[in-house]
Amino acid sequence: MKIMMRIPLLACLLLAFGAITPLARADAKIDANRSKVRAMRDAVLADLYQLHPEAKTKIKNAAGYAVFSNVGINLAIASFAGGHGLVSKHGIFQDTETFMKMASAGLGLGLGVKDFRAVFVFTDADKLAQFIDQGWDFSGQADAAAKSDDKGAALAGAHTVMPGVEVYQITKNGLALQATLQGTKYWKDKNLN
Repeated sequence: MKIMMRIPLLACLLLAFGAITPLARADAKIDANRSKVRAMRDAVLADLYQLHPEAKTKIKNAAGYAVFSNVGINLAIASFAGGHGLVSKHGIFQDTETFMKMASAGLGLGLGVKDFRAVFVFTDADKLAQFIDQGWDFSGQADAAAKSDDKGAALAGAHTVMPGVEVYQITKNGLALQATLQGTKYWKDKNLN
């Protein structure tokens, strides 16, 4: 009789453990992906501060900032890019994070592959909120980069894209020569937020 009562209890425990294990694995994967994005942010900011020391003060005094890593491909008349990033909004007691994705496509002449980083500095809190919630950017882009590891050269610096928003773009590795009109969409990453 005792054995008969233990079998359903054991079956319930096995079912519960079986249901919990995939959830724990999913949470661990989400945490690992968040950690990768945060590590990318930290590495990009370290590179930026080395190239442009004044950026550290700008970011500290800003309403917030965003750091994105993406890879772009330009083939003849079309260009494509995709990546991920993190927006940090400065708060009174603590900063808040919003994990985001980005993708872009454009038309223009060019050829190459470019792995680059972008840091947005928001001095206007409304522009920051708009970026997080709506995230559209449409820009003309002229670019020249020829760099592989520590060899080569690339253009990088801060550009004002609209009042209250500056963007630093840093080319890490790649080779690109292009002139494109490119539409870029930034949106919240529903899996990491």
